[in-house]
Amino acid sequence: MTESQNKLFAQAKQYTPGGVHSPVRSFKGLHTTPRFIKKSDGAYLYDTDDKSYIDFCMSFGPLVLGHRNRIVEDKMKQALENGWSYGACEPYSIELSKFLIEQLPFIDQVRFVNSGTEAVMTALRLARGATNKNKIIKFNGCYHGHVDSMLIKAGSGLAGSAESSSAGVSSNVAQETLILELGDIDSVSKCFRDHQNQIAAIIIEPLPANNGLLLQDKSFLQFLREITKKNNSLLIFDEVISGFRIGMQGMTGETQITPDIITYGKVIGGGLPVGAIAGKKEIMELLAPIGPVYQAGTLSANPISMVGGLETLKQLNRDSYTFLNQQTNKIVNIFKKWFQEYNNGEFRSCKIISKESLFWITPDDTIRSLVNFPENLTEIFLPLFETLLSKGVYLSPNAYEIGFCSMAHDDSVILDLEKRLWN
Repeated sequence: MTESQNKLFAQAKQYTPGGVHSPVRSFKGLHTTPRFIKKSDGAYLYDTDDKSYIDFCMSFGPLVLGHRNRIVEDKMKQALENGWSYGACEPYSIELSKFLIEQLPFIDQVRFVNSGTEAVMTALRLARGATNKNKIIKFNGCYHGHVDSMLIKAGSGLAGSAESSSAGVSSNVAQETLILELGDIDSVSKCFRDHQNQIAAIIIEPLPANNGLLLQDKSFLQFLREITKKNNSLLIFDEVISGFRIGMQGMTGETQITPDIITYGKVIGGGLPVGAIAGKKEIMELLAPIGPVYQAGTLSANPISMVGGLETLKQLNRDSYTFLNQQTNKIVNIFKKWFQEYNNGEFRSCKIISKESLFWITPDDTIRSLVNFPENLTEIFLPLFETLLSKGVYLSPNAYEIGFCSMAHDDSVILDLEKRLWN
């Protein structure tokens, strides 16, 4: 790390809280300051000192093709020549909507917003509007953006009770969210008994991937589908991360379990600010202007974002996913070998959980919920992150975040990774 990085961070802290515009970028807890990135290309980031890093953060997931994919870049440049914000109807969102509906047989309509958080916010409002109920079940270990009612943790009292995990969230809002543990079927059943005719929806990441990578049994997801139908509640799949990462159809397609509402983000915009809510027509048409559930956005369906998202998705097919998953497996195996060999096994306790192009470094590769979360996770991750950073390998800078691979992580990048690790 050079003094220039420290100076930039000090300067940034003068102008914005903590020097960052999203907390995870602050390198909190690390003995080094954030790297200020000047440019990117393929599988690489370059900081303002021109040091290169093999990137396994990939903007926290959207860049499934890698940085600056040339086809996406060229199409966006063409679109930019026509203008970049209209505040009016445009054809680009029709093209992306049509593509999505053709690829995802379990949805009829889609509404574009500007982020995954905004998609979740709208999905929750839509669920409440559709059911005329107020309470939402969510699970410890699932992240659904910084919506007030989702910034909730389990309370210290009765099962299902909740309290805010952030200042500024009122107790009234917190009480509308019921917190349960992943995989706990009995608690879900009890919650519906205790709150009869009050639960609007269950929201879950079918592949929880923001508090580690917590693989869930299909039987648990199927149970959620059945109990919501039985109680006239909705099931919301938050596929902001898993959508278009776990194949074109995400976890919904892999499990063949169809929720009532799906939220998307990240890959759907190819690295630009996009989120989406999707579902069957009878639910989606409850949204304004034809339904009573209000939603609006000045920059929703921004034309450049629509073009970037469509051109990203059009490059993904069965062969793409096969290649992406093969490359991820190679990378995971290289890391596993290095954990055993580096500095006489300094990181021998590290293991990896992976799923398709996602991976998570953890001391316990059997974990499936926060109930048995490793207490020493951060203690192990911080020196690992700093060691890798010094070698020019960039992970997501938080022990709870997962790693992402891309189509740009080809064999030449893998050879470079091996050189950097063992150098």
